[in-house]
Amino acid sequence: MRPMRPFNFNTAAELFPAAIRKKKRAGFAYRRFGTAAEAVRYAMEELPADSLNGAYLQVEEARFDQNGIRSLYESEAFPLPRRPRPVQTNTNADAA
Repeated sequence: MRPMRPFNFNTAAELFPAAIRKKKRAGFAYRRFGTAAEAVRYAMEELPADSLNGAYLQVEEARFDQNGIRSLYESEAFPLPRRPRPVQTNTNADAA
């Protein structure tokens, strides 16, 4: 994995929904955030997976698709606390 070039998480950002939606109900609408860090965290922690698919983040002249947003979120430079991932339990083992 190549190192990410410096990214300013304090820059204002815009999060756009997917251009074409198969469902009539929109998963989310355009949102503007004071910082890119807030936008990235919202995209990764609040959006349903189907809404994130096809969405993009605009920060100044740079655009980030779902994979780019995920890379920013997983970056060591990400300044906000991340929501802990839920613990996966194996329910099949309990039935045996």
